Amino acid sequence: MKNYVLVFTGCLLTTASFGQVPRLLDHNTLGWFVYSGDHALAPKWALHTEYQWRRINWAPQQQLARLGLVRTLSERVKISGGYTYFQTHRYGRYPTVPNRPEPENRLYEDVSLDDQLGRFTFTHRVRLEQRWLGTRAEEGRGPVETWEYQNRIRYQLSGQFPLQGPAVENGEWYLNAFDELFIGFGRNVGDNVFNQNRISGGLGYQFADNAKVELNYLYQISQHAEPEPVSGRPVFEINHGFRLNVLYDLDFTGE
Repeated sequence: MKNYVLVFTGCLLTTASFGQVPRLLDHNTLGWFVYSGDHALAPKWALHTEYQWRRINWAPQQQLARLGLVRTLSERVKISGGYTYFQTHRYGRYPTVPNRPEPENRLYEDVSLDDQLGRFTFTHRVRLEQRWLGTRAEEGRGPVETWEYQNRIRYQLSGQFPLQGPAVENGEWYLNAFDELFIGFGRNVGDNVFNQNRISGGLGYQFADNAKVELNYLYQISQHAEPEPVSGRPVFEINHGFRLNVLYDLDFTGE
């Protein structure tokens, strides 16, 4: 029940943010390419690797590289933590990056809980992030001059449904979807408490127990941290497009 309250609260926050008029809307087309893998190091330990190459209107948008450790506590519960490098390029009608790409360093910690409802498999994930956002000197052309610290919490509800039997087996198709809400908190967040929300869904295919590919539709609402400098109006990105996920796990335990 608490999880559904979180989702409902997120919807209220999103609605409240859109109620702040006048606002500026920036519509863009997305193309996100994602690789991720949890590589077994021991019976209850895995190394998480992830890379995302994000395009927007067919131009560079962002890049993400993530490395972490995953610990399995039970059949239903996992915890993990690690480091993320994030880079944002200049894009959109109201760009937040002046010229050269600006970097961001993150630490993260999360907990995941699996649930089963008939043929549906659900995963609840709560993630905390400690973020250091870099700003370049010389109007965006020089080296990174300052780093601003921010906190963020993310809640994701994801699901999977087999199309050819009671569970997803090798050589079978399945449906998948997720909704993820991002909330900023603490110092330096300002009016950007609602950071963004992502909704995605599509079709997946399992080649083997450790190899899957998914092609999803992705819809994203994102609020800029700062208002548009000339008008002082808040900026919301309304982005949609596709997300291609490649999931591949390796086993280094030798078992």
